[in-house]
Amino acid sequence: MWSRQTSGSSRPASRRPPTTGQNKPRTAQSRPWTGQSRVSTARPQTSASTRHEGNFVIAVLEGRGVGREVGLAALDKDIGRVVLVQLSDCQTYVKTLHQMHLHKPSLVLVPDTFLSASDTAMAAIGSSGKRATNTSLLVEFIREEFPDTQLEPISRKYWNETSGLEFIQQLCVEDEERAGTILAVSSKYYVLSACSALFKYAEIRQNTRFSAGSLRIKYSPVDGTMMIDPESAKNLELVGNMSHRKSYHSVFGILNHTYTAMAARLLRVNILAPITVQTSIDARLDVVEELVQDEDLFNEVRSALKTLNSMDFDKLIATLAASETIVTNSAKAASNRVTQMLNLRNAVRNLPLLQKSLENTKSQLLRIIRDMLLDERLEKIDSLIRASLNEDTAPTKHGIAAVNARVYAVKANHNRLLDVARETYKENVGDIYSLCNALTQTHEIPLTLVYQESGFVFSMKKTDLEGELPKGFINVTLKKGKWQFSSMELKKMNARMQDALDETLILSDKLVVFLAVGTLSEVIYLLRIIQDLVTEILVNVGALYKASEAVALVDMLWSFSHSAIMRNYVRPEFTGTLAVKSGRHPILETVQSAGTLVPNDIYCDDSSSFQIIQGPNMSGKSTYLRQVGLLSVMAMCGSFVPAEYASFRIHDALLTRLSNDDDLEKNLSTFASEMATSAMILGLATERSLILVDELGRGTSPREGIGISHAIAEGLIEQKCFVFFATHFAELSTTLSRQPSVVNLHLAVQRTRQSASNFGMLFQYKIVDGAPEETTHYGLELARLADLPNDVLIEASRVSKHLTELQSRHQAQSDSSKIAMRRKALLKLRTNLTQAFEHSALPDEELLAYIGRFQADITKVFLYSTDTD
Repeated sequence: MWSRQTSGSSRPASRRPPTTGQNKPRTAQSRPWTGQSRVSTARPQTSASTRHEGNFVIAVLEGRGVGREVGLAALDKDIGRVVLVQLSDCQTYVKTLHQMHLHKPSLVLVPDTFLSASDTAMAAIGSSGKRATNTSLLVEFIREEFPDTQLEPISRKYWNETSGLEFIQQLCVEDEERAGTILAVSSKYYVLSACSALFKYAEIRQNTRFSAGSLRIKYSPVDGTMMIDPESAKNLELVGNMSHRKSYHSVFGILNHTYTAMAARLLRVNILAPITVQTSIDARLDVVEELVQDEDLFNEVRSALKTLNSMDFDKLIATLAASETIVTNSAKAASNRVTQMLNLRNAVRNLPLLQKSLENTKSQLLRIIRDMLLDERLEKIDSLIRASLNEDTAPTKHGIAAVNARVYAVKANHNRLLDVARETYKENVGDIYSLCNALTQTHEIPLTLVYQESGFVFSMKKTDLEGELPKGFINVTLKKGKWQFSSMELKKMNARMQDALDETLILSDKLVVFLAVGTLSEVIYLLRIIQDLVTEILVNVGALYKASEAVALVDMLWSFSHSAIMRNYVRPEFTGTLAVKSGRHPILETVQSAGTLVPNDIYCDDSSSFQIIQGPNMSGKSTYLRQVGLLSVMAMCGSFVPAEYASFRIHDALLTRLSNDDDLEKNLSTFASEMATSAMILGLATERSLILVDELGRGTSPREGIGISHAIAEGLIEQKCFVFFATHFAELSTTLSRQPSVVNLHLAVQRTRQSASNFGMLFQYKIVDGAPEETTHYGLELARLADLPNDVLIEASRVSKHLTELQSRHQAQSDSSKIAMRRKALLKLRTNLTQAFEHSALPDEELLAYIGRFQADITKVFLYSTDTD
């Protein structure tokens, strides 16, 4: 039924070096390392490097009709999170791929009927045997978008709507959102079927079964977030840098100052899919503003979050809730459960500190978060843990302290035999330390003990050894300037200790225990204490999930405020108009030296919704376009933005065409790639979309490029969405001049005196109104850098100047230009009056004076167009 892939593990053969007698121990340079003694070269893990970004298994099911209805069910068993989505997609499946990027897949499950008969390598054991003639188009798109992600077929019989609903009803956590989740998915056939296959896979292949009511299952409606297609997210560098994968120069990198893994995940999802509910955005901005203005609150929240540093509530809860479908003899898994319980104790103990820091807050959202942390069930969990576990026992990862933490996790006097077993364990360890002291005195060498997974070993500094090691020491290795070795007597003591720890197995359907030395009855009793405690805690698991969400949100908003303070960001407004004064590119600002980045203004409303941006190469057109997109994303996440003033419109989608490279993986030329992206944009664009287009039509002939660019531009103008259209085709300013919402902008360039080091142009990187001067031929100026012959440049300049003069005369005599001028004036009048009515906060007298001045300006435009008739 399921295809199983196993990978064997090989261990390099080790050569034991001479260790005693006449043979001196060899150095690291003179002998090969063994599997046991090799020094680790892995990068030390920090709280930032160990954060869990996502490891989802995603089940995908598509309907057979023409509507392209797709259901997705995504499970990350490490954090106990399940996301359900059902949507209607277009022919490129961009919405489906966007949702999959939000939840990074490690494995994608599809029905076996989606694969062609020739795709035998993907066949699932026990499947129905029925194969489609051709592989599903959706599967092909998934393979192209996620080439390194395994795709596994699941027999069609497991994609069952009824089973999916039963799984959700059984596993969904008991909280206030449960009823809404079940109601939302009850009529969604595709997502329920995908959910059924997903949990069947978890049971059979991942050997994982979840306790009832222990998973945070949420139905995620497509509405309510801004859709950003995967290519746009990549080109805008939202969550990763295009040049260097590990670089922090991305939107995620500059905003991520979070302390907890939950907040880092929440930040990533919010950047890739910003919220579109204005009340929610304003509530977040209120919190950030209060944290920025109240230094005491900022510091108190930071201190509280530090106590939760590197904690992952979701992963912690999921570990406690999950159990094995088929029990395996894994002592490590059982010991991990005790460690997780100790971590949960510390997390619950530190939550009141965060709640206390929010006592005097003014923001409504922070008060809601404070109330979420005041849940009575959290106090009950805390009391349960305090009643059973030692408060002084701190969880550690390595060494004898980690073993002691598990051995002494449960309080004393729960059971007399358990206390005796602990004393026995203590005596066993004490005998090992006594042996070390005795050998130190006998051989007069400073021996210390180091605990490893295989038990204790002796250790001493390399500089403390003069000559040879005494006889009786074996397995000598050199690690980080220290000799490590053992003896037969020490190995026997380790064996007695390890046998007692590893062989006390529970013969029922319980887990293997790795807790203390003693008889099986004492071990069973200790394990039952932990398991009973876990069972009681899982009854109130909804409170833990709620606390996790509260901590993640306040951590993310604190991170926003931290960025705003460090880089002098301002609070954005949402007025329906895109207006930014002295806006700065948020990523470039962190790369360039202070004061060298040129700020730019942005203004776009319904009367100027289509903006043509011109300028020579290297003048900053692409940077300006990206700045528009990045500032909009940051504002809709609830973050402050780098500017002196910022007002935004809430967009339902951010669609871009920014790259001009060939796509070799998809066998697409530059032009074909442009057309595929343009078709996607035209199919998804609405009047609430934000669209960025950089140099469309460069992959074909100039005349065809102008024609295609004009046609696509007209299609976008009809949609009335906000469009920033960077181009080298100056003709578009003329062909689109009849459209009243078209505005021309260009990047300023200053002429300078030519010299050996200066070719006569100075890029100012400043956006200014209007098209560039017709007499300025920047391309010819740049062509001089290529050392073209002087007569070629003179002839090119003459022809270009003649064509420019002909076009200017024709445009001056055109009646359509006059009509377009009037239309633009009327559209601007309507837009400004609407803005004043809906968003103006001016007193009535000042508002009337403003309308009077604006009316006078419009009258001048009409008089000018009439006089020229």
